Amino acid sequence: MREKLPRVPAGKVIKVLERVGFVLVRQSGSHKIYKNREGKRVTVPYHSGKILHPKVLRSILRDADLTVERFKELMR
Repeated sequence: MREKLPRVPAGKVIKVLERVGFVLVRQSGSHKIYKNREGKRVTVPYHSGKILHPKVLRSILRDADLTVERFKELMR
């Protein structure tokens, strides 16, 4: 069974991505696009204060090659 995802706003997800080496390369409307040194790209829909849908968060973690467990560790 899949590990339960935390309910978090986009701002916290962005902080975790930046902590693991992703940098903001551009923004298109409400979508912020981040890349890391290896060229992996992650798009985060940014709506201030809104909680990300679990499917969106799972997609972001998959694109960033992060496990749910690792994500939770980095949020602390």
